[in-house]
Amino acid sequence: MDRTKLASLLCSEEEKFHAEHPRSYALYQRARQSLPGGVPMLWMIRWAGSFPVFVKEAKGAHFTDVDGHDYIDFCLGDTGAMTGHAPEATLNAIREQAAKGITLMLPFEEAISVGEELQRRFGLPFWQFTLTATDANRHALRMARMITNRPKILIFNYCYHGTVDETFAVLDEEGTPISRPNNIGPQVDPTYTTKVIEFNDVAALETVLAAGDVAAVLTEPVMTNIGIIHPQPGFHDELRRLTRKFGTLLIIDETHTICTGPGGYTAAHGLQPDFLTVGKPLAGGLPAAVYGFTDEILQAFNARLNVDDSDVGGIGGTLAGNALSIAAMKATLEQVLTPQFYEKAIALQEKFTAGVESVIAEFGLPWIVKRLGTRSEYWFRPTPPRNGGEAAAAIDHELDRYMHLFMLNRGILMTPFHNMALISPETTQADVEYHTRVFREAVQSLV
Repeated sequence: MDRTKLASLLCSEEEKFHAEHPRSYALYQRARQSLPGGVPMLWMIRWAGSFPVFVKEAKGAHFTDVDGHDYIDFCLGDTGAMTGHAPEATLNAIREQAAKGITLMLPFEEAISVGEELQRRFGLPFWQFTLTATDANRHALRMARMITNRPKILIFNYCYHGTVDETFAVLDEEGTPISRPNNIGPQVDPTYTTKVIEFNDVAALETVLAAGDVAAVLTEPVMTNIGIIHPQPGFHDELRRLTRKFGTLLIIDETHTICTGPGGYTAAHGLQPDFLTVGKPLAGGLPAAVYGFTDEILQAFNARLNVDDSDVGGIGGTLAGNALSIAAMKATLEQVLTPQFYEKAIALQEKFTAGVESVIAEFGLPWIVKRLGTRSEYWFRPTPPRNGGEAAAAIDHELDRYMHLFMLNRGILMTPFHNMALISPETTQADVEYHTRVFREAVQSLV
């Protein structure tokens, strides 16, 4: 690829973006006086434009910015709005519950209904509520260390499980675990708490677990935050066999892979975790998350729990399990994230993938497309990465930014830091076809 040409094209797209978003730019300048970087959350400074688009409103699979531009939203809150923006069933439940009370630190009958629905979907008998998947993972890890009386956890290279401190570790070029580059102010060096190996490496898994000091393996069933990396045949069978053999608990994080189906990848592929965590879309975009576990986990945990100190033990949260989140979760699970939802969205995702692959074939590009349920992602490499290390080495930041900005300037929002599209049933065939056309224009501009 002609890098000089790419740099020139990127400069042109930046100028176009700036010229067409004067209101967003004005708000960005105002925001910088009270919000660091002009954004309400740090990573928003990494959007492809030289400043972020400010949203006016969103509905279904589209949103409008303050400059009046309409966008097809293939980001959908990076799964948080996988339901589509503002689903009616969820909105109705929120309106009804808000008038009756939002949070009381007391249980509601609807929480039982949600627990029973989670049992049915994921196959685990017991559930607890949080506001984020980060907290769900943190709580599961605390329980695992308490039950096993072991200090370490095991993660896979370039995984992502929210802002859980122990997970910000990677392998260096020699294969030695180190704190992840730019790990901001870690409370403790993660190499003291965490072991790291590559995804799909069964031999390394057995070696690490054999030491007998790992309380839990925390993993997505399919890696997603470094690109979609599928498990190789038999990997999950070995992961479960070896964790049981060495007395290590298994935590499956379905926060992104809930795109697979109503019960996530776990239900679709018959996995048997000790814990399961999931958040983001469960309440239609309202903050809500859950973690579930087996009867054996509950018994082992209760045997070690001092009830009088349970409120200061590091598990819980004053707003967790609040009535509004519970009501939104109940409506979303029962009326939005249905089998019909997935059937329609997956069919659209297959058309999205076919469109991208047709352009790749037309231009003879050494690129591929990976897919999982309602999620699709194109990669600028000829073969699928087998693990996080290979995926990280393949990242082309300049080309990624160009593709994202080219799309954004033509009314398409992709998931940031990936070339990933999430499809909701609110996405239309016309939306998918428009993406194929714009993707082709982007490729043609490069070649």
